[in-house]
Amino acid sequence: MGELFRHFWHPVLLSEELTERDGPPVRLRVLGEDLVAFRDTQGKIGVVDARCPHRRAGMFFDRNEDCGLRCVYHGWKFDVHGHCVAMPTEPADSTFKGRVKIKSYPVREAGGCLWVYMGPREQPPVLPHLEWTLVPESHRVVSRRIQECNYMQAVEGEIDSAHVSWLHAPLKGGNNPFQGRFNNAIITDGAPTLSIRETDYGFCYGARRQISSDEYDWRVTQWLAPTYSLIPSKDFPRGGRAWIPIDDSHISVIRYAYHPDRPLTADEVQSRKTTPAIEPVTYRLPDGYVIDISRDVRHANNDYLIDREMQRTRNYTGIGVVRTQDTSMTESMGGIVDRSEEHLGTTDATVIAARRRLLKMARDLQAGIEPAAAMNSEAYNVRAVDQVSPEADFPRFMDRYADVALGKVEAV
Repeated sequence: MGELFRHFWHPVLLSEELTERDGPPVRLRVLGEDLVAFRDTQGKIGVVDARCPHRRAGMFFDRNEDCGLRCVYHGWKFDVHGHCVAMPTEPADSTFKGRVKIKSYPVREAGGCLWVYMGPREQPPVLPHLEWTLVPESHRVVSRRIQECNYMQAVEGEIDSAHVSWLHAPLKGGNNPFQGRFNNAIITDGAPTLSIRETDYGFCYGARRQISSDEYDWRVTQWLAPTYSLIPSKDFPRGGRAWIPIDDSHISVIRYAYHPDRPLTADEVQSRKTTPAIEPVTYRLPDGYVIDISRDVRHANNDYLIDREMQRTRNYTGIGVVRTQDTSMTESMGGIVDRSEEHLGTTDATVIAARRRLLKMARDLQAGIEPAAAMNSEAYNVRAVDQVSPEADFPRFMDRYADVALGKVEAV
């Protein structure tokens, strides 16, 4: 599966995490590889191996100066493309530095994020035309935090519409976290009828809940391979998440929300920056490598600040933030859930579909067939749909509202 992921671009940092020219490097791990990112004197971004190719000393401690990252151990210096541009420990007439490179990856900046391509193509594919990356900076908000589980557990939670009626439910008298954003049927009907439509980029699925004898609430969620989501709500700002594997049991969660037509208000930005509340940390992974990332202040070590009185009187979980409610469930499964112990039901159809689609893509790659979605950037310019309709049939519903499901902001 890791080889499949390398055929796609991935947002791995926020632009705001790496603003300073000649500033300190940022440590990260992506798809199991330890890396550092830096912005050089000219503003160019490099993402390179976390260890110097000389004696494997850590590049995080290096000097970012004069258009390169200089190892403080022996002074070897590398530019954003991985070329060794200085090797002061060698004789002046030595050609050795021309034969030494540090591993580096192509980087692009879009949507308030830094994207890395770790694949085999000498000419990387075009960045996916996700609508939130195409709007002006003032029209979106992005954040990044760590989650302690396998990426697929998080993806499956995101595309599971049935859990919303239970995990996020208010009790009588409690605050409805979805007030004004979703139809009330999302709380009252915990067994939606699911329909799936395969697409060039992954799939979309409709969760149908009955409102009256002749009206249905349709929520159409987009799953965009390999790990992006677009979540429906009545109005913009809308958004979703990208679940980027750090390694097999940790993910970098990129959350995005945007409005296609206007700047976000200060309240809209603030609410999405603070739910959940996150704080920057130096996070030590189990093997000892440290990464620079933010973390939810509610986490497994403090039981997500569960409040049993709240659970008795106000909401179903006793955990005060919707996103943390999700995290508590996917992390509680363990780093990698033992799927041989699962018993999947009717409302798990989307979970099954996503697993099958990714496994097929991985097997196709083993057979020499590259993932078509990675090369089809324009297919990703779609929207989630939240619509009340008399139409009970999903294909007819999607035909009727096809234009609503298409992104309107185009790449320049």
